Amino acid sequence: MPFIVILIVFGLIILFSMIKILPEWERGVVLRFGRYVGTRGPGLIILIPGVERLIRLDTRTVTMDVQPQDIITVDNISLKVNAVLYFRVTDPESAITKIEDYYFATSQLAQTTLRSVLGQFELDDLLQNREKINHRLQDILDRDTEPWGIKVTAVELKHIDLPKEMQRAMARQAEAERERRAKIISAEGEVQRASKLAEASKTLASSPSALQLAYLQTLTEISTESTKTIIFPLPVDMINAFIERGGEAGQQ
Repeated sequence: MPFIVILIVFGLIILFSMIKILPEWERGVVLRFGRYVGTRGPGLIILIPGVERLIRLDTRTVTMDVQPQDIITVDNISLKVNAVLYFRVTDPESAITKIEDYYFATSQLAQTTLRSVLGQFELDDLLQNREKINHRLQDILDRDTEPWGIKVTAVELKHIDLPKEMQRAMARQAEAERERRAKIISAEGEVQRASKLAEASKTLASSPSALQLAYLQTLTEISTESTKTIIFPLPVDMINAFIERGGEAGQQ
């Protein structure tokens, strides 16, 4: 009886070692006596016990957070930059047989590439041309990881940590730029105002009736204010009319 129990247990162990089930996103690299014999999965896989060994690989996209790296730009500014890397295994055989640890190797390659590539740009380029830099990083990493069976789908610069002194300098620069734009807008407004006043003065000078209407409009606006004393400015044309009439009466 105990012998039968031992046989049953031994049989179950062999059965479980023979049968493997892989989900849709996994692939299995099969080694027979240490040699690669094929990639299997997903679904039910039957192995030869004691002869074949299965190494599972996840083929879904992996999100890797690249640690902050010390960067010195072309214009000699020190800063810290980190990024996020998206990649997936496209060739399970190469990922197992061509590299010892593809995840660790991809992480180290991403760090060194980040330092070498960003060190070729100036600070303004890093801040303004992120998309261009992201594409360049992706192309380099995708080319270097291709022999390992890795496909780099995207690289994104995540955060650029500037020194305190540089942050203050950039804040002063931005403030000066805002003041410059405000002065330019104010000057343009003065030019337009002077132009409109010149046009209005020409119109009023060519039409005495328009000048009188403007005068009356001004008096109406003044009368609505709560002032005790109102000074009535008399147009020169009106004064000349009174002078001419007084001269005619004296001649008679």
